[in-house]
Amino acid sequence: MSISIPKDYIQRAYAGWYGKLIGIRHGSNVEGWSYEQIAEKYGEVSGYLFDFKNFAADDDSNGPIFFIRALEDHTCTEEITSREMGETVLNYVPCQHGFFWWGGYGMSTEHTAYLNLLNGIDAPLSGSVELNGAAVAEQIGGQIFIDTWGLVNPGNHHRAARYAEKMASVTHGGNGVYGGMFVAACVSAAFVEHDILSVIRAGLSVIPEDCEYRRMADAVMAFHREHPSDWRECFFYVREYFGYDRYPGVCHIIPNSAVVLLSLLYGNGDFSRSINICNMCGWDTDCNVANVGCILGVMVGLEGIDASWRAPINDFLACSSVLGCMNLRDITNDAFFLASLGYRIAGEAYPEEYRAILEGSAPRFSFALPDSTHTFRVENGTASLRNIPLTDASMGRCLQGEFPAREQPVRLYRQTYYRPDDFNDDRYSPSFTPEVFPGQTVVLRVRASQPTALRPFAYDAYSQSCLYGDETTVKDWTELKLKLPMSDGCIQKVGVELPAGSAVTVFVDHLTYEGVPAYTLDFAKAGEERWNGSHIELGQTSHSMGLWRMAGGAAYGSCADHGELFTGGVDFRDYTVNAHICPMTGRNHLVMVRAQGAMRGYFAGFLGDRLAIVKNQRTLRTLASKEYAWENGKEYLLTVKADGNKIILSVNGEALLTVEDPEAPYLTGCYGLAIRNGSRCRIDRFEVTCKEA
Repeated sequence: MSISIPKDYIQRAYAGWYGKLIGIRHGSNVEGWSYEQIAEKYGEVSGYLFDFKNFAADDDSNGPIFFIRALEDHTCTEEITSREMGETVLNYVPCQHGFFWWGGYGMSTEHTAYLNLLNGIDAPLSGSVELNGAAVAEQIGGQIFIDTWGLVNPGNHHRAARYAEKMASVTHGGNGVYGGMFVAACVSAAFVEHDILSVIRAGLSVIPEDCEYRRMADAVMAFHREHPSDWRECFFYVREYFGYDRYPGVCHIIPNSAVVLLSLLYGNGDFSRSINICNMCGWDTDCNVANVGCILGVMVGLEGIDASWRAPINDFLACSSVLGCMNLRDITNDAFFLASLGYRIAGEAYPEEYRAILEGSAPRFSFALPDSTHTFRVENGTASLRNIPLTDASMGRCLQGEFPAREQPVRLYRQTYYRPDDFNDDRYSPSFTPEVFPGQTVVLRVRASQPTALRPFAYDAYSQSCLYGDETTVKDWTELKLKLPMSDGCIQKVGVELPAGSAVTVFVDHLTYEGVPAYTLDFAKAGEERWNGSHIELGQTSHSMGLWRMAGGAAYGSCADHGELFTGGVDFRDYTVNAHICPMTGRNHLVMVRAQGAMRGYFAGFLGDRLAIVKNQRTLRTLASKEYAWENGKEYLLTVKADGNKIILSVNGEALLTVEDPEAPYLTGCYGLAIRNGSRCRIDRFEVTCKEA
């Protein structure tokens, strides 16, 4: 039977994803605490327990938003396989750092499955009980990374479970998979069901009746029927009969799923009560509260989530995938991305009012959804910011900033690059590439309640100074533009500056970037970004493998087996990269172009005693090569031009190798450097020029 997508699908997906992230933040700093520890320290929990400058990356959000990209990279249909989902894990997860808890083979479920995948053991065997044993395979991860599979299958909980079963089997088995199916089905059902018992029943309908997960669920639901008023009684029952001491491994799914279930039951559809109960139970708090938050977020919608939960997040999400350009995320845009997949899976047309956003042709940051802020902030002053409906805004809504009288200029801005000082901690090792680059044009559409002189600005983190566009007196809707000159700077903020003056209200319709990048990444300026003793990144980059450090004003990469350094944007299309390098040791030094992750892209440069252009498609395949005498200790300019399906490699200005890739070519992606087999290379700078479309 065909199931139509609900009319309020996008708004509910937004609320569900917001609910997931609220839960992660709420439970993060008491993860692993016992019920007694939380009760003694905080008593009755009613709100966030910690304040953060910005909340850093977390495995609970990394997995759901990157694993769902299997649909984008392979197929949105149910023809997608667990093997393809496993390839997605390898592509977006940095090799044994960040993203997951890397607790060792046989200890961390995700670490175990990742190494299985890396060594050619495909899903579903990679995460199975048959290979890894129940103590590893039935840990909690199959449930915590799965919510988005429900978000892209609204109202079709059986289909959501079928997708979730494939995805969870990449890293888990047995009850670990059943938990993923249950959560995805609950999230899906929450789009169309209006009471929590119906949601839970839909979740249970997709898993076997004779499994341990079902035995636990039936017991918890029976206890709730007999003792419906006191959640603590139920938790003590869970701890006695389904506690950690009953199950093997580091963090088994059954005890934590019992907490999820009792929180849904005793919260009785109230978002705040449900997530607070879940947090007070302890154990794997961020995981459990996040699942509850997503399910309830979908069911109650944004209006059912108190603003006190949303305001500190301010639409912001940091991640720690292998691609720094994808790690600075935006909850509104993520909701539209998930919804675009949902419509494609269902075979339904995009709703006309959001078509441009869903197709990717709208401005980059529109305020189309209620409460959307796209992480806009204020500096050098104060203002009240809120999303409001406005008839003549292009998407019917906009961001309103109410600025009191001020004695100095004040800025309304979006931060476009983040560094260690922007966070309280280093959880799950984030790294970032800027979202806007020199050579592009910043465009803001704004209006004001009274004629006000406004000027667009961009802040360069390296020179610690602002670039300004023309000052314009604004009353009605006006486009402000700032062309960013080619430079070796790092754009950290963009926005609009208001002069000193009387109180005024400013409205922002959208922010976007036009044109293409043209800039230099000079590592003498970028330097190192030190997050903690073991987490160090070169500025504006991310990496998969290898050791990347500064010495003597230059960057160096070295590796035992392989190393990859990524920068630029995954949406870079046709461009030329000049890489100023000096091979030091080893025989493999290659420029990366069109890289879409650790397993997708092209390498071009020195490979043994040859020049080569290589396609990275999980395994490496040489597309063209020729003998070439080159030397360690000598400086080279490697130039790689990507134009359509053609890759051209030049050395010191001489074009020496050209290839056309006719077979599913990569047409967009990042650039960077790749080294292999015990090589060490100095990289002074990259110069990048993108071709206008």
